[in-house]
Amino acid sequence: MKTSNKSVSHPNRNIHFQLFISFLKIGSFMFGGGYAMIPLLEKELIEKRKWITSEDLLEIIAFSQMTPGTIAINTATHIGNTKGKALGGVLASLGIIIPSLVIITTIYYLAGRHFENEIVQKAFTGIRACLFVMICKSVYKMMRSGIKESIGYVLFLIAVLALFMEVHPILIIICGGIAGYILTKMNNTKKQKG
Repeated sequence: MKTSNKSVSHPNRNIHFQLFISFLKIGSFMFGGGYAMIPLLEKELIEKRKWITSEDLLEIIAFSQMTPGTIAINTATHIGNTKGKALGGVLASLGIIIPSLVIITTIYYLAGRHFENEIVQKAFTGIRACLFVMICKSVYKMMRSGIKESIGYVLFLIAVLALFMEVHPILIIICGGIAGYILTKMNNTKKQKG
């Protein structure tokens, strides 16, 4: 009996360390902001750790975008809390923050005066191009897992148009949530009648 208790509790003790290390790895290569980390999250949390699914990630990112703070920290905190309670949330958040803090401080200390240098600017141009491709791939994968009905594509197109018309993103998210709720309710009513 004691042996089985140890084997059950051992992963729980390890989860905090795993959360910290996973988000430390993600934070170390997260160039370009929150959306650029989506491929890293998919690789680490969905494919390697199997902590969440693609649908979970989509919901977490949507939720993280609606709450104050950066997407990266909100996502880390949410997944950390889900997997390792309050301590897991704190450690996952620290894991995502520490690499940025160390890297930015080091780069500024060593090259702060050289940001206007032509070589540095060309390097940033190349990095931005790669980040754009990573974000596009993530958006495509999220669309495939997140939009499953034709009405989803209609809402997607309306949201894109609203963004180009410079409607505030929070308003778009709220309207999307309301529209999704109403449409789901209508579909369920039709199914019950039919």
